Amino acid sequence: MCGIAGFIDFNKRSSEETLRAMTDELIHRGPDDSGVFFEDNAHAQIGLGHRRLSILDLSALGHQPMQFQQYTVVFNGEIYNFKEITELLTQKGYKFKSHSDTEVLLKAFDCWGTKAVDHFIGMFAFVLYDKNNEEILLFRDRAGVKPLYYYYKDGCLLFASELKSFHKHNSFKKEIDHDNLALFLQYNYLPAPYSIFKYTFKLEPGHFLRLDLKNKDLQQHKYWDVVDHYNRPKLDISYDEAVEETEKLLMSAFSYRMVSDVPVGLFLSGGYDSTAVTALLQSQSTERIKTFTIGYEEQAFNEAPEAKKVADYLGTDHTEKYCTAKDTADILHKLPQIYDEPFADNSVVPTFLVSQLARTKVKVALSGDAGDEIFAGYDKFNRAVNFTKLPGMAQSLMSGAMGLISPENIPVLNKKYNFSTRYEKMREIWKYKSPSHAMKVISQFITEQEARKYLSKDFQNKKTYFDIESELNDGNDPLNKLLAIDYKTFLLDNNLTKVDRATMAVGLEGREPILDHRIVEFVSQLPSSYKIKDGVNKSILKTIVHKYVPEAIMDRPKKPFLAPLTVWFKDELKDYYLEYLDETRLKNDGIFTKSVIELRNAYLSGKEINHQKLWNILIFQLWKEKWM
Repeated sequence: MCGIAGFIDFNKRSSEETLRAMTDELIHRGPDDSGVFFEDNAHAQIGLGHRRLSILDLSALGHQPMQFQQYTVVFNGEIYNFKEITELLTQKGYKFKSHSDTEVLLKAFDCWGTKAVDHFIGMFAFVLYDKNNEEILLFRDRAGVKPLYYYYKDGCLLFASELKSFHKHNSFKKEIDHDNLALFLQYNYLPAPYSIFKYTFKLEPGHFLRLDLKNKDLQQHKYWDVVDHYNRPKLDISYDEAVEETEKLLMSAFSYRMVSDVPVGLFLSGGYDSTAVTALLQSQSTERIKTFTIGYEEQAFNEAPEAKKVADYLGTDHTEKYCTAKDTADILHKLPQIYDEPFADNSVVPTFLVSQLARTKVKVALSGDAGDEIFAGYDKFNRAVNFTKLPGMAQSLMSGAMGLISPENIPVLNKKYNFSTRYEKMREIWKYKSPSHAMKVISQFITEQEARKYLSKDFQNKKTYFDIESELNDGNDPLNKLLAIDYKTFLLDNNLTKVDRATMAVGLEGREPILDHRIVEFVSQLPSSYKIKDGVNKSILKTIVHKYVPEAIMDRPKKPFLAPLTVWFKDELKDYYLEYLDETRLKNDGIFTKSVIELRNAYLSGKEINHQKLWNILIFQLWKEKWM
């Protein structure tokens, strides 16, 4: 696991010194080693920088940038099946001098070209310079576990694992894109391919960019898309057969992610996803696997006791830490450095703390991310389907009638939690009558209408992966369409972003074994009735877990992995809202309207306001103070 950064400057105004500055800005991602490649050729200055976190082949033979034949590469990630690929390439006459998956990547490209990625099981973002063909290739893995940003303007292409590297290059102009700011406020993250800055993008998962050095042409190409697998015919197999095959795939994926030359541990929340990873791996290990959990004194948010029950039953080497409001206060001002584009998931604090805790004992940590998105764990899937089951005419009538009445004028109900927002959401859901659109609306903490009220500038609401229902064929029922969309939105830009930045901030490699592409390729072809079976969400995964952990230990209400911010910001942390959402400050910034002050005052006075709205705005304010 590493950090990469660099440039292709057709104006030839860059330098090796700038390249080193961009690269060293990512030292937290790779504290063990660094290297740069700089070339000034007939077309452009080419700079490739690398910071290394040594996980496989800890020797100098794993140093990057690495070269073979006409190729030079900087690589962030892991190719878990590199040994099998090594055997294939050895049979074709290739010889290897290291045990590094980077060397395997280079020789795979020499053998298969861009089709090499079809052989990779892993997570990766890499940039490859092909000297003979005079082109630069930028790749991102199928799910988007590893980040890769790029900026292309006025003859200069910048790339990096994190945006902070761009600030070290003189060609980077940090202009906020207000359309994208509106997206952040709505979802609490920036949906791919968008970024907070103009001319700056996230490379989309399952895609690669090809930059022709001769004519400066930059083209994006797709090599994998989860939608294609959901669009395949559904498999005609029994539920038991589906469970058996899924368990085999899980065991294979989990075992691959234990491949390491340094200690490995697991994040354990006590929920089904992390328990599945822990249970299957512990069943195959004679040593006690190290597991880590964060807890809270506020019992409504505390999963630590449940995690400990699972750890005790499975016999893991378990460590837990309790998080307080003071811990959050200590971390708040670090968040813009860790998340260098606005990111307001409400579990960033515990995710950072559990990463910090794990790093005291291991250098690699596995998580249970993607279980909910692949196996249908979230209640939002049920709500999106159920809300749109009424006959179309009835939905239209309900939506029309609601448009005639302001929610503020409805007695009793207007005092309920977040009522105005929920009212407007239901009106829009019934207006469009689509489960996919319903999930999009449910996923918004601040609606488009509210964002227009809070922002001083108008904005265009851009198309995102929430709007791809038409790309999913009729072989998919509403639930499978929702799962495909969630995989390309919330999973990608919320959960994977959260874990990557939190783990990398402390020099810890995070791995997501359920995100092995073979799992989603198989499960996407299963009927949705196997995923929510007899009213039970995530049925297949639960059936597997119950083979290893008694149902009595697991059977409890699902708790989200988040911090009790709603409690702390009305008390110990209230001053943050008073300082960063101060009326004079907001007026001078010229970004937000007085409606934000009204929202803040209503919340602090005890009204039933959704705290996430204020948290999103506070996070942006903290980010802006750091980076603008």
